[in-house]
Amino acid sequence: MNIFVGNLSRETAEADLRQAFEAFGQVTRATVIIDKMTNQSKGFGFVEMSSKEEADAAITGMSGKELHGRTLNVSEARPRTENDRSGGGGRSGGGGYGGGGGRSGGGGYGGGRR
Repeated sequence: MNIFVGNLSRETAEADLRQAFEAFGQVTRATVIIDKMTNQSKGFGFVEMSSKEEADAAITGMSGKELHGRTLNVSEARPRTENDRSGGGGRSGGGGYGGGGGRSGGGGYGGGRR
């Protein structure tokens, strides 16, 4: 089961995450998300545990705990949706409303509701 770990310090490495969560069971993967532009941590990551029981114990045990001076936000990771994969946030991101500026229809040129 995959676990979201938020509020990570920039100094927290994947090995640190793995070590912290191994107290609750077998960690099959630990990943810190890195910004491609700055090559620094984005402040969150994911830990994959070998079973749901171990993951539940890790979520309970690590939620609110401190790692490298930061209080962790730990929860079950939710699957990404299509909208999450669009990149968003850029000039054409539509302000986080799925692109297109939040308009439905064809902008009044015959492509809207009929």
